[in-house]
Formats: sequence, C-alpha cells, structure tokens
Amino acid sequence: MSDFSETWSLVRGRLIRDLEGLTHEQLNWRLHPGVLTLAELAVHVAGVEVSFGSQLTGLELDDLHLRLKAAATDGSVNDKPFPFSPDELTPEFVTKAFELGNAIIQPLIENPTPEIRAVQIVSALGPVIDGTGAFARLAYHPGYHQGQVYIIKTAPGFPS
Repeated sequence: MSDFSETWSLVRGRLIRDLEGLTHEQLNWRLHPGVLTLAELAVHVAGVEVSFGSQLTGLELDDLHLRLKAAATDGSVNDKPFPFSPDELTPEFVTKAFELGNAIIQPLIENPTPEIRAVQIVSALGPVIDGTGAFARLAYHPGYHQGQVYIIKTAPGFPS
C-alpha cells in the first residue's frame, strides 16, 4: 500500500457504507437549492477519481466515463448542470459509479510509480498538481463528502 491508499480506502469505504441501503428517493433528496444530493455527491466523488486517473495515465474514456469525469466539476465546482438526471441516479448506478472510479484509481493509488507521481494534471479546483498532489486530494475527498452525507441524512424532512 502507498502512503495515501490506506486513508483513501478507509474514508471511501465509510462513505459507501453510509450510502448503502438508501432508496432512490433518499439518494435524490435535495436539502436546498445549490446543494448536491447524496447521489450527486457520490457520483461526483467517483467522477474525480475518473478525472484524476485518466489524466495521470492518458486513458481514453468512453461516453459514460466522460460523463463521470464531468461530474467532478459540473454542478458542483461550476455553474453547468450536473451531467446525470435524478432518474439515472439510482442506487444501482451509484454503486456502478463507485466501481468504475475504483477500477481506474485503485491500482494507481495503491502502487504509484515515480513516473505517475510526477505527472502534471489539472485539479477539479483549477491548480496544476502532480500525481502525489492528486493522491493527497483523493485520500481526503471521500471523507469531506461523508460529512455532508451525515448532515443531509439527519436534516429535517429527509425521507424516511
């Protein structure tokens, strides 16, 4: 394991567990305008994994992976609409998005080569970072959103 993979695996696993068993309605409930739903934040996390992983490796993406990559920024970092509709954001799709992100980033974060650590990429928030910076952000990112999951799930009006 690398210096970042243990943290990434732990916090990502906690995020996924906090979303398991939620219904389509719960995953798509919006606390208030401008806040991601639970499904959107889950797909956003997977989208950042796809974005960073594809930039680090030069991986060419199919249409679904391109939409996931767009979820890294669209609807959260910029004013574009989120690239998936609530109808698409089912519990099964959220699981699939996590699987697709994992398939790309897990081998890289668990065994990053010096060459991958040195690759320069563009972060979802704009700065140019190297692979080590990408792994540092990836290790933290699911935990940030796990806190949002708790707030949303305990908010008044959250569907039971």
